[in-house]
Amino acid sequence: MAILFRSTTRWAAGSMLLISAGLAHAQSSVTLYGVVDAGLQYASQTPNAANKNAGATYALTTSGYSPSVFGMQGREDLGGGNSTTFDLESGISPANGGYATSNGNFWGRQAWVGLEGNYGKIRFGEQYSPFFLTVLDSDPRHFSAFGSGIVIYSDNVSLTGSVNANAIWYSSPKVLGFEGSAMFAPGGVAGDFQAGKQWSGSLKYDNGSLMVNASIYDGNAGGTPTPVPTSAEFLGRTLGMAYRFGTLTAKLSFVSYKVAGKFNANVYGGGLDYFARPDLDFNGGVWVTSDRNDTTNHSILGAVGANYSLSKQTLLYAQFAVVNNHGAMNTGLSVTIHSILTGVAGTTYGANVGIRHSF
Repeated sequence: MAILFRSTTRWAAGSMLLISAGLAHAQSSVTLYGVVDAGLQYASQTPNAANKNAGATYALTTSGYSPSVFGMQGREDLGGGNSTTFDLESGISPANGGYATSNGNFWGRQAWVGLEGNYGKIRFGEQYSPFFLTVLDSDPRHFSAFGSGIVIYSDNVSLTGSVNANAIWYSSPKVLGFEGSAMFAPGGVAGDFQAGKQWSGSLKYDNGSLMVNASIYDGNAGGTPTPVPTSAEFLGRTLGMAYRFGTLTAKLSFVSYKVAGKFNANVYGGGLDYFARPDLDFNGGVWVTSDRNDTTNHSILGAVGANYSLSKQTLLYAQFAVVNNHGAMNTGLSVTIHSILTGVAGTTYGANVGIRHSF
């Protein structure tokens, strides 16, 4: 059995300790990994309880660019190209050492076990949905916690679809550039098979230059209670594409969030990601959100960012974003500072700088 440490940018980084396995053809490994991300963040407006401007916010942010997490991942070689795999992952707060973006549970982000081989992958347990991963794949700012499509996702449905309890997942092998995924979560309420039931599917084509993806999500209210509800009733649709021109990638996306008791929103997004050098990345995006039930409710969010890699594991980042809300639309700037997850009417701008280290 091997016990390894890895960087999230390289899933198979060098081993710290190696103990030989008992069987010649079968090897197993456990990888400890994580991200620690912290910085300073400013927003020109902050909503109060009545959704009115309470003034500017300046604060330490935990996870200004990507979530701070700690986890362990394992794999056992079963022979014949087959493996057993698992992942346990928790969100953490560098500010106080507590939970963060973790659904309130110890392993609140991922907790699954599965098998994979030439037939594809199958997993059982808490995990991300194909819909969530498809929206992420179409985001020019890689779902940065500040000023990206993840803010609009969270503002609409919180953790629903991003964290799915009691889930069964299958993803196919890649064939001629195509691959698909499907997930079903039966819910878990005795006597009510519809409560909390969730399902999602996706299809993706990628030939190295052109990428096109599509996904659907359908979830019922109820289900197994969690500290942060992850089973809001909503129907999601998305279609995205990307084209790579050397070190420049252009992306476009459409996402529909039909949420019970909230906006029935269409989101049109697009942007660019450009590596000026291997260690210097510039990216930017724009997202226009419109309420299909009342088009006077709409917003536009724009953001740019620069990432400089001090090493393969340490990243410095700076980001600027501005959002303009009309009517009852309340798009915010950040998912990690709760006070600006939603916004107020008019124009709000903000910025953050920070450091991210992965291991």
